[in-house]
Amino acid sequence: MKKVFLFMLLVLAFQIQAQRRTFFSRSELGLTLGQTYYLGDLNPYQQFKNAHLAFGAIYRYNLNNRLTFRFNYLHGKVSAADSLSPYPLLVNRNLSFQSPINEVAAGLEFHFVPFQFGSSRYPATAYLLAQVGAFRMNPQTFYNGAWQDLQVLATEGQGTTANSQKPYNLNQLCVPLGMGLKVSLGKMATINLDVSIRKTFTDYLDDVGSDTYFDPQILEDEVSDLAAVLSNQSLDGNRFGKRGTSSTKDWYVYTGATLTVRLGKGGGCFY
Repeated sequence: MKKVFLFMLLVLAFQIQAQRRTFFSRSELGLTLGQTYYLGDLNPYQQFKNAHLAFGAIYRYNLNNRLTFRFNYLHGKVSAADSLSPYPLLVNRNLSFQSPINEVAAGLEFHFVPFQFGSSRYPATAYLLAQVGAFRMNPQTFYNGAWQDLQVLATEGQGTTANSQKPYNLNQLCVPLGMGLKVSLGKMATINLDVSIRKTFTDYLDDVGSDTYFDPQILEDEVSDLAAVLSNQSLDGNRFGKRGTSSTKDWYVYTGATLTVRLGKGGGCFY
């Protein structure tokens, strides 16, 4: 009986060790470096405008040679300024902002062709990326020599007696969608180039969500003089002009390069 028990323990130990080798041979860790930029009320159309340095870390688990689970962290920044716009109406509005982006996301990469580490037949593949994620933002604007946090100022009257809407949440969900190219660097590493756009569910990445300006007198009375000033910075001072577009949400984009290394040795094939 003891021999049977010891034999079962030995078999179990071998199975655990084999699964451990498989897990690490299919796993990759890496770093990514690139740029982020924003599309929204203050930059409706121009791609790659006001791009900022971004970086992060990535973990991959290769389910098979066509499908990979991916988890990543990204730190970046987005910004825009009406003063840089080619459109006179936006220049007159005269708003500006910046916001840090701290994002975590998980999802799948779908390879167009089978991918194998160190393979002469399948050394590279294009792929599609689909993820769900969450990010933290904090829109600010530069005024009187300092960066001012905008959410706490309720520039559109959130939380006042004339606006029952609560202040927007600085933690938001996103859906990263993209495509890229993955190239094997021998049997232990890959380099990747990709671009992914983030659909968000907020119109306040730039602190601009309402179609119209809020009553400055109410802001002065219930929030602060600073809130009233930053709510409407238009060059012509018209408080009945158009502030934003409430029917659309904000987006941000990441483009970059990633270097990953396998955590364990093993064959390059994932079936």
